[in-house]
Amino acid sequence: MNISVKQLRGFVAIAEAGSFSEACEHLHLSQPALSAAIRKMEEELGGQLFARSTRSVALTPEGAEFLPVARRLLVDWNEGFDDLRGLFALQRGKLSIAAMPSFASNCLPQTLTQLVQRFPNININVQDIVMEEVISAVQSGRVELGITFEPDSMDGLDFQPLFNDRFIAIMPPNHELAANSEVPFADLLSYTLVSLNRGSSTRRWTDNAISHAGQQPPHIFEAFQLTTIGSMVAAGVGVAVVPALCQQQMQALGAICLPISHGGIERRVGLFTRRRHALSSAAQKFIELLNREGC
Repeated sequence: MNISVKQLRGFVAIAEAGSFSEACEHLHLSQPALSAAIRKMEEELGGQLFARSTRSVALTPEGAEFLPVARRLLVDWNEGFDDLRGLFALQRGKLSIAAMPSFASNCLPQTLTQLVQRFPNININVQDIVMEEVISAVQSGRVELGITFEPDSMDGLDFQPLFNDRFIAIMPPNHELAANSEVPFADLLSYTLVSLNRGSSTRRWTDNAISHAGQQPPHIFEAFQLTTIGSMVAAGVGVAVVPALCQQQMQALGAICLPISHGGIERRVGLFTRRRHALSSAAQKFIELLNREGC
């Protein structure tokens, strides 16, 4: 049905004023223009909304029944556009982010603080989950943005690099390598290695680095969380290779952190979005702040 909001406003104005001339003054329209608009509306609907005489205008029974509907439509119309303006102006809205725990605990807070200070009415949901789950959450649309290491394949995703993370070595405080300023990757393989579980991307990269070094560690202990790895290393179970993003966390757990001089792991950390999906205003502003704040 081809009825415009201007016709609805005209209908309500006439009904409330009881006069075409008063409605015209309220709407700042000429009487011929308003009369033509209502006539076209009635033709579209298939019947009269007003009973007209030379002295007055009154609603027909059908017009009277339609009046509350027209008022509700106009309210919904105005509220809908007010809501949309609020979203564009970031006066309201929501943002869902998935980030690997090392980024979520070390880099994300400073950017979110800036976003919340400037736009306090944005509802933000953060999921700190492992890399593979971050990728899945973005691909499925459960979150709008994801932040993690660049994966080996990016089906249906766009990737914006943020920085390179060169993995570091961690070891117990009394370890014989702890006094060095840096350590070659191959030297770590003389000791028990504490690593993430098989099936994780980080474990795959670690196994590749071990393969390139041409030497196997005597034992490999597995864990599912980097904090568990840090605690095991600090307790003296062995040594480990972890993202540099975790350095502050590993030191807080009591491990010694050293740069790896040769044969280590380096991966890009970046932002993931779904390909060919427009971003909300909140997501766009977050990305702008993230690029400005860095890590």
